[in-house]
Amino acid sequence: MRKIIKIIGFLSIGLLILSGCENFLEEDLRDKIPTNTFFSNDSEALLAVNGLYRVWHDEALYGRRGLDNYNLYGADEVGPGRNINGVIYNYLIAEGVIADQDDLGEVWASLYEIVRNSNLCIVNIEENEALSENIKTQTLGEALFMRAFAYYHLTNLWGDAPYFRELLSLDELRTLERTDKTTIRTDMKADLKRAFDLLPSTYSGKDLGRASKWAAATLKAKFHLYDKEWASAKEECLKVINDSPHRLLDNYADVFNQSEIANQFNDEQIFVIDFTKDPLPSAGGSFLHTDDYNPRLRDEPKDRTQRPDGPGTPQRWEIFKGVMAERGEDMTGFGWAVVMPELANKNNWEEGDLRYDVTVVKEYLGFELNSAYFRKNWNLNIVSSPRNNHPENYVVFRLADVYLMAAEAENELNGPANAFQYVNRVRERAFDPDMPWTGMSQMEFRESMYDERKFELSAEGQRKMDLIRWGILLDVVKSTEQQNWNNPADNIQPHHVKLPIPLTEILLNPNLLNSDPTNNGYR
Repeated sequence: MRKIIKIIGFLSIGLLILSGCENFLEEDLRDKIPTNTFFSNDSEALLAVNGLYRVWHDEALYGRRGLDNYNLYGADEVGPGRNINGVIYNYLIAEGVIADQDDLGEVWASLYEIVRNSNLCIVNIEENEALSENIKTQTLGEALFMRAFAYYHLTNLWGDAPYFRELLSLDELRTLERTDKTTIRTDMKADLKRAFDLLPSTYSGKDLGRASKWAAATLKAKFHLYDKEWASAKEECLKVINDSPHRLLDNYADVFNQSEIANQFNDEQIFVIDFTKDPLPSAGGSFLHTDDYNPRLRDEPKDRTQRPDGPGTPQRWEIFKGVMAERGEDMTGFGWAVVMPELANKNNWEEGDLRYDVTVVKEYLGFELNSAYFRKNWNLNIVSSPRNNHPENYVVFRLADVYLMAAEAENELNGPANAFQYVNRVRERAFDPDMPWTGMSQMEFRESMYDERKFELSAEGQRKMDLIRWGILLDVVKSTEQQNWNNPADNIQPHHVKLPIPLTEILLNPNLLNSDPTNNGYR
């Protein structure tokens, strides 16, 4: 197995070399394949596209907390479990690179690695007569989806961004200016429409985890929703709701149950970053994200010195450890990501919301925990999911999100009358007895959706961008109870809805400041 070669700074890229993992499609891999022969048959086209999937495994993206740093932290759901990650969480990011924000440049570089590698795939797949028609259409659709997905994150995080759809020379890359995000997103929507027509509806066996036409439709719906194109957003959502094989699972907890490696996928998932097929650290595929949500036993429980059976007997935490060991479990995580105080308080949820106990855990096996943790995102099984080597998938898009997007789009278009049906499909599962929405005004529906998406999708990488697109991030941060070591409300400013272009990139290419000398307000 071999890792994809990491690009440090997309403007200094030379010839890109793609590689993958034989576990992904059981292909015979090569270390170095010249681009002029790389797509001479179906296997090599698949190998190139497999490389696109593998970049998403980077710690700067989905492998750990890279994208989550900017899509989750500094809002009202997930907080650091101790005094760490303060630069990002407390809105102290500056244009220059300092210790706690080194990954900002890595996020940028990894996303542009996907852009350039996708361009390479597209150029070599289109009109390629050496490929079978089935492989040509599938791999072209996947490359179009991957490029759009990268630009989705780039425009969400930075707004206007360098934009290129072809293989550019180093001189051209070094002089690129930023392109208006509207232009980028318009092109990506067109690409995703094309990808929808090219991609398969379903996969099976070793191909599970690849992008389907429904992933393309969901991503296109996201673009439209963020741009307030309500009719188009609703249209894409209804494609997925009415025509796809995806369904809402009957039990909310089952959506997140990945305790069995052989059964990681379910019908509600639309697109995941697949860590099940390459879990070994030597292959660069280990998933550290779960460790953020798994508690650290040495911090648990509060009364660590208590000896329930008297002097000389095991301490309470030792008993706790023994009970878990009998179940093949342990709390060996980082204890990094905990539930924010207001979300952890059951009184802030609607009475009878079954999602609370699936989402929040304050005690386990009769032992009180030091913090409230996200049960939905942890896996304590040290046999199938050991520390630093987790095989769980990162669920990017799932059907409940699509129903909620459809409800929001319909409400913005026509008011709530026909929007209730979509949100109530999600709430049917969340309450017993059912608690459907009814009788709301358009504004009441809109504001209720702020919380509904939080409770349904908490800690799934959607929240902060939701708050930004609704225009309420600053208000929410300033009014949210924080841990005593955090003070984002004291620091957040309007320009923090975007990130600064990393200083290393500006030094390589000063033209990045031509359209905005303030670097998104950070200068």
